[in-house]
Amino acid sequence: MRIGELSRRTGVSPRSLRYYEEQGLLTSSRSDAGQRHYSDAAVRRVSLIRQLFDAGMSSRVIATVLPCVDVPSDLGVAEETFTAMMRERDRIDADIAHLIETRDALDVLIRANSRHRAELSTALEPVARSA
Repeated sequence: MRIGELSRRTGVSPRSLRYYEEQGLLTSSRSDAGQRHYSDAAVRRVSLIRQLFDAGMSSRVIATVLPCVDVPSDLGVAEETFTAMMRERDRIDADIAHLIETRDALDVLIRANSRHRAELSTALEPVARSA
């Protein structure tokens, strides 16, 4: 199938499909006219690539994970894939911890601002009544 058909079947833009190819995540054959042609298996592969992107992996990390799909019976590849996925999970956990710290720091500022606004509101009330 050509790139437009793969795009329609997967919901992934042709631009993204070309990017996947540039990154070595997807392969195609070329016609004599230079048009990309994909096998039916490309639909499943693009779906997996999207799933991996949705899991927060970069194209570089995805490239290290995909060999597990391509060579499922290779224990070394499976171990490398497991290690890459665990590294990504650890990275995400660290990002979450940082976001929680950032949110907590913002909460402190919000509470301080709320107190300040309340103090200003109280201080301005007598002035508003006497006017």
